[in-house]
Amino acid sequence: MRRCRLRSISIIRSTKSSDSSQTAIRLWPPVLLALLCGISFLSGASAENGPSATESKQGSLVIIGGSERFNQREYWDEIVELAGGPGSRIAVFPTASGDPVKKGGWVISALNKSGADAFLVPVAWRKVPIAPQDAVSDPDLVAQVREATGIFLIGGEQDKIVKALYTPSGQHTPMLDAMWEVYRKGGVIAGTSAGAAVMSRVMYRDAESVLGTMQNGVRWGEEIDRGLGFIDDEWFVDQHLFVRGRFARTLVAMEDQGFKYGIGVDENSAIIVTNGKDVRVIGYKGALVLDLSRAERDPSQPRFNLKNARLTYLDRGDRFDLKTREVMPAQEKLDDEKLDPNSPDFRPALRRPLFATDILSNTTVIDLMGNLMETVSPVAIGLAFDGHAAKKQPVDGFEFKFTRDEETVAWYTEIYGGDDFTVVNMRLDIRPIKITGPLYDRED
Repeated sequence: MRRCRLRSISIIRSTKSSDSSQTAIRLWPPVLLALLCGISFLSGASAENGPSATESKQGSLVIIGGSERFNQREYWDEIVELAGGPGSRIAVFPTASGDPVKKGGWVISALNKSGADAFLVPVAWRKVPIAPQDAVSDPDLVAQVREATGIFLIGGEQDKIVKALYTPSGQHTPMLDAMWEVYRKGGVIAGTSAGAAVMSRVMYRDAESVLGTMQNGVRWGEEIDRGLGFIDDEWFVDQHLFVRGRFARTLVAMEDQGFKYGIGVDENSAIIVTNGKDVRVIGYKGALVLDLSRAERDPSQPRFNLKNARLTYLDRGDRFDLKTREVMPAQEKLDDEKLDPNSPDFRPALRRPLFATDILSNTTVIDLMGNLMETVSPVAIGLAFDGHAAKKQPVDGFEFKFTRDEETVAWYTEIYGGDDFTVVNMRLDIRPIKITGPLYDRED
């Protein structure tokens, strides 16, 4: 594939705008006792008030999009290093899981192989001998978490995490205060899947399909709810992003809740956030930054629509600043090829129009964004609709119009063994459409 080869500056802005008792122990299963091995039960811990919205957030976050590989040591090594290195105490919360002891054990093993001294915190809704409402107020367990230097929230159902860590009236439990204390003292808060979803102050709670969410919107306490808020309050977090096409539902929640910025992380990928703002991407497919700071919606149209949303795709090794929204591509890409359609030296490698019949399918959105940076036309179209229903009748759907404009630029490398892009500031417009079914006639 023929490409233009240009050097680039290392940092650019992704937008022009200026502008998260002893008796009980004897009853626990042997495997749980093994996981809790090494915990010393202390007494006299008292709950502290939760942090204010403006309080300094001094620790690190490792936000994994789900389906992380236990043999991919990068995740686990990073978490242990951020927690203080070998011997660091990391509290593993299996709260979201339906099989907390087994799944928690997997994570503990992965962390310990990287040198941690990880332990299970039995805050879970089944298969542990203490109710979550009691565990989050237990002074011994709270003290153990407060003394840790790392927290890991495993995947499952994020609603279970929030339900356990907040009181029925919405206040912090002593356990949630302890987690915040770990973070404020410089510890690491890590989470995967459901454990990633809770990182922002608002999260998806129990949404239907992505297409259904676009058609029906979101309701507080149903599809969306409060999160734990470890990442900056301006940012919304979503997970399983590319594999499940969730970037579209992320836009729905952001628009509904007034978020200007969102970041979605794909499976087997993670973002590491340090200093409350500095993002580094690791793993397989990376993350998508969604910017609605200049987006508009037509309120006269009852169905979901957006104009001038901006998308930035971050791949492994890329860096990003949550405050300035500056992008620094991985050095491997800076050393390889810059794709700048505004350059007189731009030589597009592709001549065909780009059209995706299912923009919500596995990784389609980032494949299309990458291809759009090296084709003749500056516009690509993707559709989202119920294909099964469209076999028989007309159906409602959505058109996604991707445009590379004067603000859009990309970098590319094959050094990782495939086509790897960083794409900065691509425009996206979404409008409702009607698919005129039947979609096709079968020829026997």
